[in-house]
Amino acid sequence: MDAAEPPANDPASGALTVLPPALPLPAAPIGGGAGAIRAWFDAAADALAPVLDGTLAAERAAAAAFQRMAKAANTRTAYRAAVRAWCAWCDRRGVPALPAAGPDVAAFLAAERGRGLAPNTIDLRRAAIRYLHRAAGCPVPTDDACVSETVAGIRRDAARRGELPAKKVAATAAILRQILAPIPGDLRGLRDRALLLVGFAGALRRSELAVIRAEHLEKTARGLRLTLPHTKGSQTDAVIVPLPYGQTELCPVRALAAWQQAAGITQGPVFRRIWLPKKTRPGAPPPLPRIGALAITPWAIAAIVKARAAAAGFGARDFGGHSLKRGALTTGMERGIHPAKLKRLGRHKSFDVLGEYLEFGDLFEGHPLSGVL
Repeated sequence: MDAAEPPANDPASGALTVLPPALPLPAAPIGGGAGAIRAWFDAAADALAPVLDGTLAAERAAAAAFQRMAKAANTRTAYRAAVRAWCAWCDRRGVPALPAAGPDVAAFLAAERGRGLAPNTIDLRRAAIRYLHRAAGCPVPTDDACVSETVAGIRRDAARRGELPAKKVAATAAILRQILAPIPGDLRGLRDRALLLVGFAGALRRSELAVIRAEHLEKTARGLRLTLPHTKGSQTDAVIVPLPYGQTELCPVRALAAWQQAAGITQGPVFRRIWLPKKTRPGAPPPLPRIGALAITPWAIAAIVKARAAAAGFGARDFGGHSLKRGALTTGMERGIHPAKLKRLGRHKSFDVLGEYLEFGDLFEGHPLSGVL
C-alpha cells in the first residue's frame, strides 16, 4: 500500500492558491561559508517571483525568478543535490565554493569520480556548479581548460574500462503482457494496470504520467486525446498524445476507464495514492483502503513498475519508469514502423535521441547486407 496521505492541500489541483508576497532573494553570499552558500542556493532554486511594485529592483528580481523557472523542477532538484555535495567538499578542503577556481572544480569532479560516480553524474555536477555561479553573478569556472580536460579524461577512462550507461529494460508488448498477468483486480491493481498501459500506449515518461488530470483527457470515437501541458521536449507548449482503443488486454482506454470508475475520479489527478487509514480502536477490523487527493509522484511510478515486474518474475532493478517509453518505441521498431512515426510517438527532437530509447534484439536479424555478403 502506498504511503499515508499527508494532511496537505493538493498542489496539483489547479486551483488558484493565494500565496504571501514573495520576498526578494537576498544577495548571494559571495566569499561566504559553504553552509551559507548551500542555504542561499536552496532558496534561490525555487524562489517565487516577488510582487511587482513598479520598481526596477522588483522587476529585476522577477526576471531572475523566471529565468530559474526555465529549468525543470527535476533539474533544479538535481542541481541542489550537486551544490550540496560541492559545498561539503569545499568545506572539507578549505577552499572557496563561490566564486570557485577552475583547478578546485576539476579536483572536486575527480574526487566524485573516485567515489564511483558515473560520467553522466559528473556532467551534472559540473552543470550545477556553472548554474550556481551564473545565478550569483560570478565568473564561471567550469569552462576552464583544466575542468574540460578532466571531464574528457573521466569519460575516456570510463570507456576504457568498458563502463556503459545503465539502461532500463524495454517493457515491450510481449513483456508487458507478462507483467500485467499477475496483477489482481483490486483497487490498487486497477490503478497500476491503467498506469502501465497508458504509459506504454503514450510512450510517456514517469513525470508525464504523474501529472495527468481528468481534465486533460478528451474522449473521441477512436480513443482518448491526452493533453500534456508541458513535456521534457516542450516546456512551454502543450502536446497532444493519442491513446487509441485497443482490441486486446493492452487497451489503455478501457483500463483507464475501469480505474476511474472504481476510484470515482472525474476531476483532478488521475493516478493517485492509495493509502490505509489507521485503526480507530484496538481489535477493530482493518480499515478499507482510501484514495487520496494527491497525485502520485514520478518516483512512486518507477517503484510501481519495478514492483510489478518483480511480481511477474523479472529483475526489479532491470526495470524503471523509462521501461514503458522504451518498450513502446522498441515494439514499434520491431513491427517495422517508420522511424519518423516513432520519433513523433516519443516526442523526440532528433533521431539521435530516439535511438537512445530503442532496444535492439538480434543484431544480425534484418542486417542491411543480409543476402549480399
